[in-house]
Amino acid sequence: MLERFLKKQNESQEAGTFLHVPEHVAIVMDGNGRWATKRGLPRNIGHREGMKRIHEITESADDIGVKILTMFAFSTENWGRPQTEVDFILRLPERFIESELPKLMKNNVQVKMMGSNDGLPQHTINAVQKAVNETANNDGIVLNLALNYGGRADITRAVQKLCLEVDEGKRDANSITEQDITESLFSHHYPDPDLFIRTSGEIRLSNFMLWQMAYSEFVFTDVLWPDFSKKDFLEAIDVYQARKRRYGSL
Repeated sequence: MLERFLKKQNESQEAGTFLHVPEHVAIVMDGNGRWATKRGLPRNIGHREGMKRIHEITESADDIGVKILTMFAFSTENWGRPQTEVDFILRLPERFIESELPKLMKNNVQVKMMGSNDGLPQHTINAVQKAVNETANNDGIVLNLALNYGGRADITRAVQKLCLEVDEGKRDANSITEQDITESLFSHHYPDPDLFIRTSGEIRLSNFMLWQMAYSEFVFTDVLWPDFSKKDFLEAIDVYQARKRRYGSL
């Protein structure tokens, strides 16, 4: 699939056109529990298998020139799940970093986290911080893990920050712009996602990067996340490349 994708890319360039690769891809990794249930397995096994997909998709994105890959690992709403499941999910960053950090270093991946540390167990914070610190000098694709993240909470936090600056006399409330809000979000270091992918057949944002995805292209697939392969990822890229992004104009 990658070879066919690159062949098509080369042919398009020879023809004087260019098949645009999204700079920033955001993914909701959905369907882990259902994947396990379909096989008569505990839901936690699905989360474990889903974790294994992260590196493969990161490599696939890097291969075609994606610069930033943001993956929704744990939402602010996920705290409402059974405690045993929450505990298991929040142990996964430790397991992921332990098994995948050497590969991430070899592939020049830079790990980042987007979300709040509030409420996260220390072992989760330590694992993510270790990955962030050890990959800080890498300059390849950014793997941005959205952990304890919610879109509404992100916007609320940004508004609170701006209100505090108004109270302190650092800015005028009437001069606040959309760009000011953008620059106050967790994702302020990155451009907005060009492409949003959600697996498992669900067709909704689920409170993910609400402000940032005002003009993202959406691709929904029925494939459950633990089965989501390089082929599925490149098919989503194909769909994105067939679209014309007008941003409200002609």
